[in-house]
This record gives sequence, structure tokens and C-alpha cells, in this order.
Amino acid sequence: MHFCLGSLNPVKKEALVQVLEESGRFSSIHVSCENAPSGVPDQPRGFESTLTGARNRAKAVWHNGLFLGIGIESGIIPVPLTRTGYMNLTACVLYNGQDYFTGLGPAFELPTEISRLVTEKGLELDAAVQAAGFSHNPRIGYDKGLIGILTGNAVTRMEYTKPAIHMALASLP
Repeated sequence: MHFCLGSLNPVKKEALVQVLEESGRFSSIHVSCENAPSGVPDQPRGFESTLTGARNRAKAVWHNGLFLGIGIESGIIPVPLTRTGYMNLTACVLYNGQDYFTGLGPAFELPTEISRLVTEKGLELDAAVQAAGFSHNPRIGYDKGLIGILTGNAVTRMEYTKPAIHMALASLP
């Protein structure tokens, strides 16, 4: 079966391939990637913006002959009763040409300075991580991710992304 991911991010692709293989639902798997527009800011803020970005990416890459178009989007969402008021969340949306199937992954609270740089200064997460001195890597989202830094690689961005994909697949008939 042919799947297309609406991102060129190799971490997202590897997470997707691993989940599709682990699921045991598909006899053959071919995953291609396209740079699909999310239609939302580079750093989505809010639940709706994050889900919209994933939906837009999934729909943009779906075409006849394709089993599923897939969008994966991480964004920061307001969460009451947290220290900073914001958490990072990943959403995965599958699109089959008619219906959307949505899954969410776990969330984690951003460090105070990174949260401030994203919410008050409008920086994208990679830039905020760099500006706050957490990493010199300009594309931390294409590597271990902020979660990898915060957990000492106990959880990497790839592992953090997989639950959202699993949850989206769970709603697929």
C-alpha cells in the first residue's frame, strides 16, 4: 500500500514507517514524502491550528491510487494549571480522499524561556531552542527534538511522534 507523508522531515518519516510496520495491518508498505503546505504558521499555536496544519498536509498529498495521505504537525497548546501555560503536542491526521482520522500524542511542558520566546516573540520552536541556549542545532526538529534534550534522549522526537500515528491508525476502519 502506498502512503504519502506531507513532510520532508526524516524523523517524521521514520516514525511513520516504524508504526506502519509495527501495526501489522498492511501487507506491503511504501511511504513517499512531499513538502506539503500546512496553511498555518510555521509554529502552530493552539489546538485548532495544530490539527488544521496536520489535516491540510494530509489532504494536500492525497491523490487517486494512494491509500492514505498523512499529516503530522507539532504545535504548542494552552494548558491551564501548568507552570508556563503551554505544552507541546503532536497530531497525526490520515486522509483517504473522503474522511479524516485523527490521533494525538503525549504532550510536555516547554521550559519557561522557550515558552516565552515562542508565545511572546513569535519564534518557531527550533529557533527558540537555539535562542534559549538549549542547542546549537538549527533544525533540532529534524534530530532528537527538544524532548530528546529535556529527557537526555530517553524519549526522542521520533519516539514522541509515534503515539500520535498509532492513535490515528486506531480510528481507521
